[in-house]
Amino acid sequence: MTHQKMTILVVGGAGYIGSHITKMLLEEGHQVIILDNLSTGHKQLIVGGEFVHGHLGDVSLLDKTFQQFRIDAVMHFAAFSLVGESVSAPMKYYENNVVATSVLLNAMIRHNVQHFIFSSTAAVYGEPETIPMDEDHPCNPTNPYGATKLTVERMLQDYASAYDLTYTSLRYFNASGADPSGSIGEMHDPESHLIPLLLKWAKGDLTEMKIFGDDYDTADGTCIRDYVHVNDLARAHILALAKSISDNTPAIYNLGNSTGHSVYEVVETARKITGHPLPVTIAPRREGDPAVLVADSRKARAELGWRPQFEDLTEIVRTAWNWESKRSS
Repeated sequence: MTHQKMTILVVGGAGYIGSHITKMLLEEGHQVIILDNLSTGHKQLIVGGEFVHGHLGDVSLLDKTFQQFRIDAVMHFAAFSLVGESVSAPMKYYENNVVATSVLLNAMIRHNVQHFIFSSTAAVYGEPETIPMDEDHPCNPTNPYGATKLTVERMLQDYASAYDLTYTSLRYFNASGADPSGSIGEMHDPESHLIPLLLKWAKGDLTEMKIFGDDYDTADGTCIRDYVHVNDLARAHILALAKSISDNTPAIYNLGNSTGHSVYEVVETARKITGHPLPVTIAPRREGDPAVLVADSRKARAELGWRPQFEDLTEIVRTAWNWESKRSS
């Protein structure tokens, strides 16, 4: 990472991934401005920095924020991200994920802020044609969530060609785990991710745990996913920003451990970590769930020097349990 100390606007910094990145940036001595409307973020996840309460689509608030702080770069985590909800409420997703993001980018251009790090997703790819999936895999999203992220990536490409703006788009696979300190972690309402749901089940916060489909064409019949630790994601953003500043070139990277784990493997790992039996109920498949999603993240490793520290599923689940078991529901 560059030793230059910067002022970074973290949009959505009170959320799961944004809070971990904020913590890491602060530890490295950067000034962090958090912009969050707390619609899905949480005040208790704000670990420091300056907090600006508001929406990324608020033109006057953005102008005021860019004027008040000499911002060097923007990291954007303020998207809505529930696949099912995006199907039933696409308007909400396009308004926030696309329209409001264009407002943010326009503000950056007005205030001569060049560097934009974008939280994207493997959902831009849609159904996998090859496994593992690299950055050249065709992008055919199967839901509005993925479509909004891909729309922003295309917008970034056009903006970078026309304006003094450079970007890095980071396509996450399954973000998971929590900071080893146990001070911050995953807090979604409703929760839809497998690992925290299992841990809530272990704590007694849920009355049943459903697995969606055990008849996939995989070794044990359950879906296989690539789980990547949230602190490894955070590190990738910091490396991406350093590279963006040094070479000023737009880039896209997959972020995953390049290893797949089945739902049953995750359940078994959660049993081992928590000591709970975690009986699960088999429910029908969810529409649009591919059997296998695994990242080819060699490009991030080669170009960013990214080295995930939490490649072992047991360690990922252990950090998540450390967080979940401490917090009251």
